[in-house]
Amino acid sequence: MALILSIILACNTLLISATPPRTSYGSKPSYNNLYCSSPMSPVCLNNSTVDYCLQDPEYPEYEIKGAISADYLIFKKYADVGYESDNLVDIVSIDREASFNYDFYTGASTGPYPYDATHWAGGEGYICPSSVLYAMPKRARNVQGKWQVIVNNVHFYSQSVRMETCLYPEAGCRALTPCYASHCTQKYYYHQLLSWDPCDPYKGLFIDIYKLPSACSCYVPA
Repeated sequence: MALILSIILACNTLLISATPPRTSYGSKPSYNNLYCSSPMSPVCLNNSTVDYCLQDPEYPEYEIKGAISADYLIFKKYADVGYESDNLVDIVSIDREASFNYDFYTGASTGPYPYDATHWAGGEGYICPSSVLYAMPKRARNVQGKWQVIVNNVHFYSQSVRMETCLYPEAGCRALTPCYASHCTQKYYYHQLLSWDPCDPYKGLFIDIYKLPSACSCYVPA
């Protein structure tokens, strides 16, 4: 009997030691997802007209940590190149691009002529003034028009994207005379990002597609 009891205790000890420790995610936050059942936009949008949020006061970090821990295929789904090492523009470095200043440009003439001095003045930069940002969006509207949560800055997982947005869409291009009738136009690209659906948490983590601003180009009509 003593031998049998010793064997049982030894087996129980092995089972306990083989059980992985539970990860603590802290206290579960409270927030609502009213937009899941209504046309309301998420709070993070804050009356903006863009389709993404770089900051999100309702970001469900607790739930995403749980989804990451439960997903055995996370390393097959996740891939990112850190924005610190990205250089997605030939000739122009990230630091040089960030130094472009378009404060001189108004986007429209303030005088009697179609173009004023702001179209010809200014230093280095693009022919269409734009805002360039290497960002880690927290929430965005996918190509189906549904708002999804993007896995970012949770544990060591992050997903960076380069977004270039026209400062003055439809304004005349710098340094081109009015006879060209040119104007700046926004370009987009489709980006795949690891996501989580706040309206269907049991779906787990998945890859979704988002339309994000990629460039501001000068268009010259025929």
